[in-house]
Amino acid sequence: MQNINDIDMYHMPMSDPAMGTDPWPYFEKAREQHPWLAKWDEYGYVIHQYGAMRELFMQDDKLRPPYADVVVELGQENTPWGRFTEEQMIALPADQHRLLRNTFAAKFTPRFANQLRPMMRETISRLLDDWAPKGRIDFEEFASHFPISVMFSLVGAPHEAIKDMVDDLEVIGLAHSYQLDLFPRIQEGMVRIEKYVEDLIDERRRNPRTDGVEDLLELLIRTGDEGNISHQQLQDLISFFFIAGYDTSKNVLTYTMYTLLDHPEIYERCAEDYEYCKRVIEEALRWFNPGTVARYADTDIEFRGVLIPKDTMLFFPLSISGRDPVTYPDAQTFDPDRRIEPERRHIAFALGKHMCLGQYIARAQLQEAIHQIAQRVRNPRLAGEPGWRPFPGTWGIRGLPIAFEPGEARALEELEPA
Repeated sequence: MQNINDIDMYHMPMSDPAMGTDPWPYFEKAREQHPWLAKWDEYGYVIHQYGAMRELFMQDDKLRPPYADVVVELGQENTPWGRFTEEQMIALPADQHRLLRNTFAAKFTPRFANQLRPMMRETISRLLDDWAPKGRIDFEEFASHFPISVMFSLVGAPHEAIKDMVDDLEVIGLAHSYQLDLFPRIQEGMVRIEKYVEDLIDERRRNPRTDGVEDLLELLIRTGDEGNISHQQLQDLISFFFIAGYDTSKNVLTYTMYTLLDHPEIYERCAEDYEYCKRVIEEALRWFNPGTVARYADTDIEFRGVLIPKDTMLFFPLSISGRDPVTYPDAQTFDPDRRIEPERRHIAFALGKHMCLGQYIARAQLQEAIHQIAQRVRNPRLAGEPGWRPFPGTWGIRGLPIAFEPGEARALEELEPA
């Protein structure tokens, strides 16, 4: 059995801006040298094959989240972002994580997500009323308003604070790109978001809703109280809800539009076929995901004839997992009608005990968004070159200028599936 440190493998230039622009050739080079491993400078190892990612994710008991170590490595101990990163739900030890996750997991169901769809439709319709008549927009900027608007509606928060929240969420999303010069701004944003969430919770406790409707904020407060969750844990969970829900949904929606610019027949069908939109989003989640997940080996791991010593850092670039040619022979073809066996389903929301809690809400809002966007943003085409975020951390498009013909709005009742 070979020690992972003794294997000859490709060194990924993860921090190179060129990799953010076009990562695919680098992963092809990595596959040429090793079927599932590559090196990331002094940080650790990149697991670049879908099957290897899936198998290792299912060994969650042998892996641990790296967040406390990353805080130290980035020199951010005893800072607002450092504290939040060390104490957020996904960073907690197994028993604490299990307690907190189990307290809330029963609420984040497909049924609950479906109950939110009318609100999502109304939100995207209202946004498109403002943006669609322009005929030329930065789609990434538009996309940044959708998930945060949905989240504000979910918790019954006034939308006036969205602009400031978006600015803070944008820079916080770059925290794991290892750009140390950004951290003064990241810390400022973290302070503002935590203060906003704290005030939101305190205000709702003083003035609960009287219309008989339990929105997500009241549900979380009630569930937290019933499960003896501390005020800080509740505050961190809602802050995480904003931070994680914003970046991923915005980036997936933007990249989906970028992809559909080359597939006008698929895009046009999305305007009329509600059920087809669901298949398009599932294929989009295979095609692209903005996240790279990191884990430490919590013990020596023997995997596929390789010894991974304890405390080895492993990176799982979910962003490229769905384009693995071993798993998908036509991986570079965007095909919403492809047949996928359960063992080859995308892992955009990860696997195991850290699988994304909000995945059903994310799916629902992406499906609702692309259905209405395709109706109101007709014949979209690129109106300039897109920019790109750094590959480590939360990858995606930074600026997607498009031109289009405005489409007519439909009544909300017409948007209800038959």
